[in-house]
Amino acid sequence: MLPKLTENKAEITEKLLDQAGHALLVLPHAKALPEVAGAAALKAALKRRDLKPEALAKSPVAVQLPGGTLAVAVMVKPDASTFETHEVLRKGLALLMAEHPKTLALAVFGDAAFKARVGEAVAYVALVNAVPLPARKSNPDPVLKAIALHGHRSTDGLARVQALAEGNLLTRSLTVQGPDELTPGVYRKRIKALAKTYGWSVEEYSFDKLKKMGAGAFCAVAQGSPAKDAAIVRVRYQGAKKGSGVRSQGSGNTVAFVGKGICFDTGGHNLKPAKYMQGMHEDMNGSAVVLGILAAASKLKLPFTLEGWLALAENHISPEAYRQNEVVKALNGTSIEVVHTDAEGRMVLADTLTLAAKGKPDLIADFATLTGSMHYALGSRMSGVFASSSALAHQASRAASASGERIVVFPYPEDYDTSLDSTVADVKQCSMEGEADHILATRFLSRFVGDTPWLHMDLSGHSCKGGLGAVMSDANGFGVAWGIALLDGLHSGS
Repeated sequence: MLPKLTENKAEITEKLLDQAGHALLVLPHAKALPEVAGAAALKAALKRRDLKPEALAKSPVAVQLPGGTLAVAVMVKPDASTFETHEVLRKGLALLMAEHPKTLALAVFGDAAFKARVGEAVAYVALVNAVPLPARKSNPDPVLKAIALHGHRSTDGLARVQALAEGNLLTRSLTVQGPDELTPGVYRKRIKALAKTYGWSVEEYSFDKLKKMGAGAFCAVAQGSPAKDAAIVRVRYQGAKKGSGVRSQGSGNTVAFVGKGICFDTGGHNLKPAKYMQGMHEDMNGSAVVLGILAAASKLKLPFTLEGWLALAENHISPEAYRQNEVVKALNGTSIEVVHTDAEGRMVLADTLTLAAKGKPDLIADFATLTGSMHYALGSRMSGVFASSSALAHQASRAASASGERIVVFPYPEDYDTSLDSTVADVKQCSMEGEADHILATRFLSRFVGDTPWLHMDLSGHSCKGGLGAVMSDANGFGVAWGIALLDGLHSGS
C-alpha cells in the first residue's frame, strides 16, 4: 500500500523544512543558488566542497539544516528528458531513503511551469520507492508512511502518478518473489485475488485443457513440471467507452497485452550453469508487467478494453521434459523443431499469442525476458522493441520518451528466416549459432500473431544493478509506465 500523499502550494519556509525530518529540495538549473529555504546551509556545503551550484544537476548534495532536518538538494535542467529527470531525482532521494524515514517532504522551487513538470516527477519517484519489496528478513525495513509535496498542487491529486506507482510496485513485488513463493499454481491464485481488487474477469486455460486444444508449444515446456499447474490465464479490464478509442489502429479500442510468465527457468535438458540460473525466478517478469499495466489502467479508468494473456509455467529438467530434436505442433498448426530447451519463452508465447490474436484486438503488445542477445546488444539500461509497422515503432518511441523508460526499436527483416529453416518441421525454434537471437526470436513469434498490429518488447532493462530511471531497486518494473504512455498515445492518435 502506498503512503499518504499530500500537496501544498504555499510558500516553503525554513520552519516548514525544520519540521520535516527528511526533505528533498528540487531547484531549477541555474549558475547561482536562489534565495530559498535551506539555501544558507546549502551554500556553505557547496563552498566547503568547492562545487558550483550547477553541479547539483549531476550529483545531489546532502546538508543538515539548523533544525536537524536532513535535506538533499538537486537541480533539474530545463531540457532534461523524463529519464534524466527521474535519474537525478532518484539519486537525491536515495540519500534520504537510506535513513528509512517515516515521513518525507518534497520541496519544489521555481516558476509554475517548472513546478508542474517536476512536481509530478518527484512525487512519482518518491511513491514508487516508498514501499519495501517483499522479503523474509528477520528485521524488515521501516515503511515510509507519509509524503508531503510542497510548492505544487495538482488538479487531480496526482491520481496518474499514484496509479503508475501502484502498477510498478505490483510488478516488482511479484517479480522478486522466490520460486518457492510464486509457483504457477500460487500465481494463478494471486491473479484471481487481483481480479477481485481491480474488477477484472478471469479465464484459465489449464494444462489439460491446452493439451486437448492442441497447444503443443506451451505444453512441451510445461510438461517437465511434476505439478502440472501451468496455465494460460486471460484477464480482462473493461474500461468505460470515451472518445474514439485506439484511433491510430482503427475504430475499436481493444488492446491485448501478452506476458511471459516462466516462474523458474532451469533451462530444461540444456541446463543453465549456476551463474545464469541465478535470478531465474524473475523470468516471469513479462507477465508481471502486464498485470502492472492493467492495475494502473484500472485505477485511471482508461477508456479501453484491455486483455492480459499470461503464459504461466516452469521450465524444469525431468524425465517428462521436452528434448532437442522433438517436433511439436503449436496451437495454430505450425510444426516446430525443438533446437534448444532453454528457448522456452518463445514456445509458451507462441500459443499465448495465438489465443490473443483470435480475439482480433486492435493491437497486441507482448513483454518477455526473452533473449540474452538483447542484453548483450543493449545492456540493462534499455529494452528492445520490435514493431509490425513504422507507425507503431514511432508510437513506441514516443511512449518511451514520455515515460522515461528508454527503448531501442530493432528491425526484423524476412531474410533472417533462413536461419530458422527446418528439414523436418515448418520452422526451427531457434538457431544453435545464437547469432542475432533477439531478431530470430521475433521472426519466430511473428508467425503466431497473424496480421494483427504487434509490438514485442524484449525486457533487457527489467533489472539493473543499483536502480534505473525512477526506481532504486534492481528490479525496476520496466514497461509499466511505457505501457500506460503507449495507451495515452493510441487514444489521442499521436
